[in-house]
Amino acid sequence: MITIKSAEEIKILAEGGKILGRILRDVAKMAVPGASTRDIDAFVAEEIKKAGGKPSFLGYGNAKNPYPCAICISINDEVVHGIAMPEKILKEGDIVGLDVGMCWPSCAKASKGGPMRPMFTDMAATVGVGKIKKEGKKLIKVTREALSEGLKKVKAGGAVSDIGRAIQQYVEKHGFNVVRDLVGHGVGYAVHEDPRVPNYYDPQMESVKLKEGMVLAIEPMVVAGDWRVRESGDGWTIVTADGGNAAHFEVTVVVTKKGCIILTPLPQRLKD
Repeated sequence: MITIKSAEEIKILAEGGKILGRILRDVAKMAVPGASTRDIDAFVAEEIKKAGGKPSFLGYGNAKNPYPCAICISINDEVVHGIAMPEKILKEGDIVGLDVGMCWPSCAKASKGGPMRPMFTDMAATVGVGKIKKEGKKLIKVTREALSEGLKKVKAGGAVSDIGRAIQQYVEKHGFNVVRDLVGHGVGYAVHEDPRVPNYYDPQMESVKLKEGMVLAIEPMVVAGDWRVRESGDGWTIVTADGGNAAHFEVTVVVTKKGCIILTPLPQRLKD
């Protein structure tokens, strides 16, 4: 079921999204050669806690194999859901995807309109570790630009399929491919909500119209080679089937009459 958020809920999402954006900016600066992904994860968990939020990924999923981290750290051929581990150290030349989600506030707080309802935001960015290859730079640049192309199609009255068409066309024009088995999604009341937001043209989404107040996580996942992916064996990490590099950018937006408002703004420069 697709939900419409109220003005008060959108305000909460914007407040939480601003916090999440700051955390992601700081995390991107930690992506240097020799950095421990476990240390980065610990930093994210602590920063979200200090802000009065709760990591939305930690403990998510099946009770038999819940996601064990506050952040998804996906390196090179890992597309999404990479797990932070002590032995997983960033190296010069790596391309690393940083995906963070937060429920904020973590518990109801008093406000003039009554209890403040906790709301979920989600965002991601890909950065290079040290000096990276030219193709890696291009992959990251094209993926971020593809996100911008998709956002241009977000406005009340449009179709979800318009977003995916714009992203796919831009990515393929620059010689890369869009992952098909993973998509964007609604967000706000939960980590994942309806509708699906494919990053490619899906005719089934022509009939799903965008309405004012819908909140979406738009997240192109782009690969240097074939678009097919597989699960790595840990129950979470998704990797490219051919071993090619991947990049991932994501923002949470609210649909408006004239376009959209980005609730989790990405900094113009993620790293100095």
